[in-house]
Amino acid sequence: MRTFAWAGATLFLCALLHFAWRFFGPYGAVVTGSDLAWPVSLDLALFTVFALHHSVLARTGAKTLVMRLIPPALERPAFVWIASLLFIAICALWQPVPGVFWQADGATAWLLRGLSLVGAWLTLQSALMLDVFELAGTRAFMAPKPMGELKSHGPYGLVRHPIYLAWLFLVWTPTTMNGTRLVFATISTAYLVIAIPLEERSLHRSIGPAYADYATRVRWRLVPGLY
Repeated sequence: MRTFAWAGATLFLCALLHFAWRFFGPYGAVVTGSDLAWPVSLDLALFTVFALHHSVLARTGAKTLVMRLIPPALERPAFVWIASLLFIAICALWQPVPGVFWQADGATAWLLRGLSLVGAWLTLQSALMLDVFELAGTRAFMAPKPMGELKSHGPYGLVRHPIYLAWLFLVWTPTTMNGTRLVFATISTAYLVIAIPLEERSLHRSIGPAYADYATRVRWRLVPGLY
């Protein structure tokens, strides 16, 4: 079981690196054509499969059901395995979409690159404030970590979901925003907007009044001043 968990954590890292390579590499190729309906529909279907797994199996009721079928210690590693494989498949099968919506150069390009670095920093900083090993599915096979207080400082004092905010910084700041990248950014952002209330419902149930108090103090879920 330990090997399964650590292999899943490695796969999780590979999935993130695979996305970064695809999005900032091959996805940047500009394609021509007029057919938008087919590639956009297929891309939407691909991401929907990932979103359904990621949202449904992350809910408390689904977790309870899964733990009746497999050892509880394997619930998180199994989730990480499936989510990572799905994300790799989505990125590999993502269809190119025609069109170019902006091509930045000069100072604007450097500004966008800087915002991308902000996204990378925010991802790392936010993840380190949480239990990275819990996220990766290996905590059950390591020394127990004392339950810490609900994070409400740093990035978590700005918005309640700073890792998701970091995602926006990453997918909306390429210097060339072609159709392929725009569809990926739009669909993934729409998923976050829809999924956050569901995730927070589970957090309210599992954490209780402490999360309600946190939500009162940190007003914004994703984007300060907007949402």
